[in-house]
Amino acid sequence: MEDAYTQRWHTPRINLDKPRYDQSTFSGRAKHFFQTTDPRNLLASEKQLDAAKELLALYRKGEENEKTTHDEVWRAKTLYDSAFHPETGEKMFILGRMSAQVPCNMTITGSMLTFYRHPAAILFWQWINQSFNAIVNYTNSSGDLGKETKQLSKAYTAATGAAMATALGVSYVAKRAPAVISRMGPFAAVAAANCINIPLMRQKELDEGIIITDADGNELGKSKKAARKAISQVVISRIGMAAPAMMTTPLLMGFCQNLPLFKRFGARIEVPFQIGIVGLCLTFATPLCCAIFPQRSSLAVNKLESELQEKIKSQPNPPDRVYFNKGL
Repeated sequence: MEDAYTQRWHTPRINLDKPRYDQSTFSGRAKHFFQTTDPRNLLASEKQLDAAKELLALYRKGEENEKTTHDEVWRAKTLYDSAFHPETGEKMFILGRMSAQVPCNMTITGSMLTFYRHPAAILFWQWINQSFNAIVNYTNSSGDLGKETKQLSKAYTAATGAAMATALGVSYVAKRAPAVISRMGPFAAVAAANCINIPLMRQKELDEGIIITDADGNELGKSKKAARKAISQVVISRIGMAAPAMMTTPLLMGFCQNLPLFKRFGARIEVPFQIGIVGLCLTFATPLCCAIFPQRSSLAVNKLESELQEKIKSQPNPPDRVYFNKGL
């Protein structure tokens, strides 16, 4: 068996600018996001995160310890990607990291589903949910934060208002409906908020377009139609993340509440059980829904704006498709 030293010089170097798994397949994307959203990444200490960053910096220069294995490099990359901003390289606020999505959303969603009958609680937990979304959006934002803060505030206000209004409206309409129907109110509110929040957060892209490239990464211009496709894919993914937990849990709770154990202990067992079911759903739904669409999405040239089509088709060997980063 080859030792680490032999492996270093006789196996290809890792491309740190690309994910470990093939992103052209759903399974490859799912594996990537299972690692990225793994809550265990939150347990890494500041010392471990800084060590991962240092190892990757040395590896890029070919100056890592000769005993460093590929597995150690991949582990360092996983930790780095989970905690450091991809553009600025700064350590991100812990609640804004992708690895915080499952534990935070588990608590928030579980609480929304538990206190769905009380107007004050409905408003409070919808506000908490949108505040968490704002933290995630701000933490992962790029470019001029001064300008983005204004856009973020606008999106936060609109999404919070939409979520609260939808939740209260559904609650009012469903007062006489079976409990399982009433419990669907939080999901309707979250879906409505996502449909408003994400397009507002990325309004600049809708107005100016996003960068499109050919298969080799050569920039071809900016497209508003590509931006619309990217944002619609993100909205679908976000709603998909929430759907299993927020639709399955009410059905399970409707069944379990008739069991002797639940009748005996009431909220003492109902609340932790409900939050646990939500957590289980989110553990799988979050990475799987992130993987629905490729991060590097594409669009046929004949679907672009007419001026862009003309510009691209006038080039030697024009591509049939263009590519762009859809975001998360």
